[in-house]
Amino acid sequence: MPAIVIVGAQYGDEGKGKITDFLASKADVIVRYQGGSNAGHTVVVGGEEFRLHLIPSGILYPEKICIIGNGVVLDPPVLIEEINYLKSRNKSVENIRVSNRAHVIFPYHKMLDELEEKRRGNSKIGTTLRGIGPAYMDKAARAGVRVADLLDETGFPEILRSRLKDKNEVLKNVYGVVGPDYSSLLEEYKRYAEFLRPFVCDTSAAINRFLKEGKKVLFEGAQGSLLDVDHGTYPYVTSSHPTAGGACIGAGVGPTLIDAVIGVAKAYTSRVGDGPFPTELRGEIGNWIREKGQEYGTTTGRPRRVGWFDATMVRYAAQVSGFSSLAITRLDTLSGLPKVNICVAYRLRGRIIDEYPARIEELKECEPVYEELEGWSEDFSRLEEYDQLPDNAKAYLKRLSSAVGIPVSVVSIGRERAQTIGIQRLF
Repeated sequence: MPAIVIVGAQYGDEGKGKITDFLASKADVIVRYQGGSNAGHTVVVGGEEFRLHLIPSGILYPEKICIIGNGVVLDPPVLIEEINYLKSRNKSVENIRVSNRAHVIFPYHKMLDELEEKRRGNSKIGTTLRGIGPAYMDKAARAGVRVADLLDETGFPEILRSRLKDKNEVLKNVYGVVGPDYSSLLEEYKRYAEFLRPFVCDTSAAINRFLKEGKKVLFEGAQGSLLDVDHGTYPYVTSSHPTAGGACIGAGVGPTLIDAVIGVAKAYTSRVGDGPFPTELRGEIGNWIREKGQEYGTTTGRPRRVGWFDATMVRYAAQVSGFSSLAITRLDTLSGLPKVNICVAYRLRGRIIDEYPARIEELKECEPVYEELEGWSEDFSRLEEYDQLPDNAKAYLKRLSSAVGIPVSVVSIGRERAQTIGIQRLF
């Protein structure tokens, strides 16, 4: 299978970075296809922790080609900081490629993000305030600036002048604040352009060439399926397509070239920010899972909301992305609980439903229908084979798989790269 897409099956923070890093050992090319620096992927190798926001998780293998696709909105200072961070950790950055069609984030995007979130008051979305939404808004409105424009020494000054004039008028007349200064912003972004120039190319052409050559390509998504702007818990969503279809658009490849889609899900559920969460645990068990699982946002540091595994939600994610298999992470976090629950359906206004509601108002009314299973207490962090797992842990995975209707191909039993068990061969 030369082309595999990694998709978050929940609300994001499922451990996609670790699964991408695990599978990247067998891949040749790793492609990040959407989102921006609002993503946070953490990889632990040999006791060393690496936190990434824009660069694909495969970067820890020096021989792998790591591509930031056209579907990503690029914050130049964040990317430059990340490149320098990797250099300082003695990691090679020579194989990074950046799409010339990716859109660029500017300070005015971040200002608009923060000001609009404040304006919403109690109806806020819960964004990371990194300018992601406003940048995608400009992209859709045909008012964005692409990396190719940023690198155009002749054309960029006038493009920036035009865009900044429009944004500063909005900032002044709608929000009553002063926007960025043109001359200072121009000089700043010209410096970024020169730093990034060696990394920029037509990544769609490169990816398609690699696939024709028989290279193994791994497509890494950010956020999760239930944050997809079309299929998620709208309006509590991101501004792009974390679902598998987003890989084709955000990387510039045709769907006929994709061989498999792996949905990544925690053995429980977590969510950062606002929005409905039917299986949320607000008491002692929820706090216990949060602390044991270190459930705090990689990007924001915010404590994550946690709850039981929601098979109804993951079935829906599998439906819209066509999962071939599931990768289950954080199974070790549940060790020590006497009982564990799986939500297999919802109860809405007295009737049982197994579909995921489109309307937020209905989703907020949904009560989870649980199946209770026996827990386990064994420490299996050093195990290497699936058959070595405790019987109750295997029974939990089996029921989880049958409730979703998708086989489990990978299980993570700890934060380290080595604490990952492959159940079926993917590459």
